[in-house]
Amino acid sequence: MMQLAKTLHLKGFSITVAQTKFNYFSPSDYFSDFQFVTIPESLPETDFENLRPILFLLKLNKECQVSFKDCLSQLLLKQISCVIYDEFMYFAKAAAKEFKLPNVIFSTTNATTYVCRTVFEKLDANNFLAPLKDSKGKENELVPGLHPLRYRDLPTSKFAPLEKILELYRYTVDKQAASSVIINTASCLESSYLSCLQQQLDIPVYPIGPLHMVASAPTSLLEENKSCIEWLNKQKRNSVIFVSLGSLALMETNEVMEMASGLDSSNQHFLWVIKPGSILGSEWIESLPEEFSKMVSGRGYIVKWAPQKEVLAHPAVGGFWSHCGWNSTLESIGEGVPLICRPFSTDQKVNARYLDCVWRTGIQVEGELDGGAVERAVKRLMVGEEGEEMRKRAICLKERLRASVRDGGSSHNSLHDFVQLMKSIICFHWFKVVKINHC
Repeated sequence: MMQLAKTLHLKGFSITVAQTKFNYFSPSDYFSDFQFVTIPESLPETDFENLRPILFLLKLNKECQVSFKDCLSQLLLKQISCVIYDEFMYFAKAAAKEFKLPNVIFSTTNATTYVCRTVFEKLDANNFLAPLKDSKGKENELVPGLHPLRYRDLPTSKFAPLEKILELYRYTVDKQAASSVIINTASCLESSYLSCLQQQLDIPVYPIGPLHMVASAPTSLLEENKSCIEWLNKQKRNSVIFVSLGSLALMETNEVMEMASGLDSSNQHFLWVIKPGSILGSEWIESLPEEFSKMVSGRGYIVKWAPQKEVLAHPAVGGFWSHCGWNSTLESIGEGVPLICRPFSTDQKVNARYLDCVWRTGIQVEGELDGGAVERAVKRLMVGEEGEEMRKRAICLKERLRASVRDGGSSHNSLHDFVQLMKSIICFHWFKVVKINHC
């Protein structure tokens, strides 16, 4: 969202960022031209951990409906012309509609995942989601109309029942009075599903990504450790596997130990991000068995957080073990780095399937995690011809993405069209306001 805000600011728009306290982004000099406001909400800090993302988002949206309306009424005194909201912060659309403000949906996932959400209810009505409700081994079958996705690749979560997932997706795809949808993707990555999405929504869809290539902006709420760059500077080209499972993934101690065992056995250097609190029952790695330190001390470097874009751009990094969140996926292929895909839930599974079967720049690791599977995946990616071919395809995608955001590229043109639409909508909106006030 902050990358989008920076992009629009560079196009001449003034920006006000309304944020909830649970993911509060502290303003910095980088955003000195922005106004920041906090939407009051009283959810306990433990709710996110206890409820997990799907159920938490449903509760957060209910909590913020009234408070955002009050917040927006105050902002209207400062000539707010349009509301652009994250698709999962859908409480914003009711307030925008009440105040007759133009509103735009911003999708931070990709077009394929968006299409999945639009057809989820129809799939359920036709009993096509039955394989998700039983355990008869049909999870590897292809979903009708969503090639190449299998049922196991659909954007579901083990932390929420299917009916709650359907409820959340029903809200996120309800366009109501939205004037358009902007999406952080590029037509060179998923042109067919972008066309499908355009037909289904019947409002303009603007693929304007990858946004991290358009306007750089801090995206992490955690402090980055740049000492790892000095360590990478000492390593050979394409010799390091970067391991980072995102800010939301949680692992059991035995999974961390199996991961360490496999990385050690692979004989590859690795940079491993282990976020504080990401190991169940542990604050960080201090409470792990002594064997962990022995396995990672030789060729490994462990940090609590890292400057991911800078790491992926480093010549020493030859592969990325990732949860395959969309931002991480874009940043990795945007630097020509192939991936080992270990998704946990929702859109990560869609992205992993695409990396493996469509773009062919990723290796999926499925099922129970053990040291042998980790070792085999790392060796496939980092050693030999298969990994080298994936690197070539990743570099090709990198060039196509860079071309898309340059002058005349598809994403560049799409952003231009969106900006023109915004200017016309805002002018029309203020013309109506002035006319009404004059009368």
